Amino acid sequence: MIEFFFDCSSPWTYIAFRNIQPIAAELKAPIIWRPVLVGGIFNVANKNVYANREDMNSARNRYMLKDVQDNARAAGMNIVFPPTVFPVSSVKAMRGCIWVAQDAEAQGKHLAFVEAVFAAYFTQDLDISQDEVLVSICKQVGINADAFMAGIAQPAIKDQLKANVDEAVARGAFGAPTFFIGDDMYFGNDRLGLVRDAVVRARAKP
Repeated sequence: MIEFFFDCSSPWTYIAFRNIQPIAAELKAPIIWRPVLVGGIFNVANKNVYANREDMNSARNRYMLKDVQDNARAAGMNIVFPPTVFPVSSVKAMRGCIWVAQDAEAQGKHLAFVEAVFAAYFTQDLDISQDEVLVSICKQVGINADAFMAGIAQPAIKDQLKANVDEAVARGAFGAPTFFIGDDMYFGNDRLGLVRDAVVRARAKP
């Protein structure tokens, strides 16, 4: 199994979300989707990220933005770095990712929902913290918007998102995307080759 800890507010995670699916399909390896709040991970395990973001015109950050575009292009994607709201609060969207995966009627649309949330933020500059944006995404992918809004307000859904963040940190995560193959952790879209190798090695073990 490939555990994928993800947050729809991260451009690198969007690229990895697209890239991991064909790898998993090739290997016939199930993906366990683990929604998190990357800000919650940063607050505990990677506080320096906030200072690094203060000057987005620094040489490092200019290169980071270029690197995102280079990797998106290689994946056949078009990412527009959100000019209006960055960073964005993804808490409702990520609770939604949990609820959609669990709801009997909506779960078959889970990946379509996740893709639509990523696309709303990184191609349309839509603020995914806003209820009306999430309602529009639900309608777009065929999810009952009223049930969705009620679902993401459930204490159990809120608790699950927090538990995912706590677990990710406890297992060594410091950002997103983070992958686990068993106890082996891999961070970043550029580690997907190593993720693939880890799945192959795990299967080769007696």
